[in-house]
Amino acid sequence: MTEATTGLMRRVKRPVLACVFAALAFPVAVQAATLEDVRVWAGPDATRVVFDLDAEAKHNLFMLDNPARVVIDVEQTQRKNTVPASQDGRGAVKRVRSGNRGDHDLRLVLDLAGKSRAKSFVLQPQGKYGHRLVVDVEPLEQVQTIASAPSEPVALGYKPIVIAIDAGHGGEDSGARGPSGVLEKDVVLQIGQRLEKLVNNKPGMKAVMVRDGDYYVGLRQRIAKARAAQADLFISIHADAFTDRRVHGSSIYVLSERGASSEHARTLAQRENDSDLIGGVRLDDKDDILASVLIDISQTAALEASFDVGARMLSQMGSINKLHKKSVQQAGFAVLKAPDIPSVLVETAFISNRDEERRLKDPGYQQRMAQQLMKGIEGYFDDYRPRTTVAGASPRQHTVSRGDTLSQIAQRYRTSMTVLRDFNGLATDSIRVGDVIQIPPT
Repeated sequence: MTEATTGLMRRVKRPVLACVFAALAFPVAVQAATLEDVRVWAGPDATRVVFDLDAEAKHNLFMLDNPARVVIDVEQTQRKNTVPASQDGRGAVKRVRSGNRGDHDLRLVLDLAGKSRAKSFVLQPQGKYGHRLVVDVEPLEQVQTIASAPSEPVALGYKPIVIAIDAGHGGEDSGARGPSGVLEKDVVLQIGQRLEKLVNNKPGMKAVMVRDGDYYVGLRQRIAKARAAQADLFISIHADAFTDRRVHGSSIYVLSERGASSEHARTLAQRENDSDLIGGVRLDDKDDILASVLIDISQTAALEASFDVGARMLSQMGSINKLHKKSVQQAGFAVLKAPDIPSVLVETAFISNRDEERRLKDPGYQQRMAQQLMKGIEGYFDDYRPRTTVAGASPRQHTVSRGDTLSQIAQRYRTSMTVLRDFNGLATDSIRVGDVIQIPPT
């Protein structure tokens, strides 16, 4: 290498090194985020506040008393001009306020209706949503114990058949969106409410809505609500979607074996903390082997029942819509993981298909879908009436119509004439139109 070449290299290195040292001395500025929107969703148990950001940002949450409020400091963030500095809230949140904190940070304040607890988390961009900072506020008087079932096994007595109806998604989670903008969360709630009326109009049955408005319920919380209501059947209602908009049809899912196995392990691991009742039996005082056997028995029975009622419902749905899958399918949906409640997930139709989207928002089609689901439910419980009942409820009643005989009534309710006579204090088999016959529990 010549002396001239060496000198040239020295002259080139000097400006390069100067740039490197300059970069180290002045770190690259962090990209600032902008608060673009604020949305508040009020549910019966908690209120969710969603802050839409155009970039990821670090935050710190803490709570203050007198008055009760939640404070969230968001680093390197400013408020968009179109976002008001103060706006009304809902549910547990009376008002949402925001203001600058120093030169670069943003302070968000949630004025609360009362003492509450709050938690926050961030969500990455997905679908139509960008970066989100989510704060859930739960009033302390509504905070329930972790246990999702009564602390003691229920006593025998009278109890209607309880159907837990779970309308999928809700609130911030809108589910799938149809070609014309119809939202899954809306149509499945409407179908669920129609099914609720049909169930409640059926003597001996009672419906429990997991959500009855536009708010989000966590997947585990949906199961917990069904178990707290002592549900005999859990139905989760959805509307399918696919990238190919030609795909159409209805289908029904039950829990997969893999999903059942993972839930078996989870229930066994948490039995002492949750004091769960599996099939009416407390697990927290059982050793691992016995608890495992009890869980397995309960899961097996629930899964077999899920297949049975799912097949009946699918057959009925086929009379008003093409079936996407002609047999009950299995998948590891978290919402189906109640180990002791028969559970099915109903995909009513493909909301991504233009024709089926139009049907899903049609009140007449919604009513027919609810009626077909109800027929499947009735068929199942006509054959398999639950034996465990709860004390305190009223017995079923049958009002005698023209042509009724005691023998026919006994056959209809799967009991005997002797039982009916004894239960109603009848001296003979003679009954008259208008008489009210009390039906004893199965």
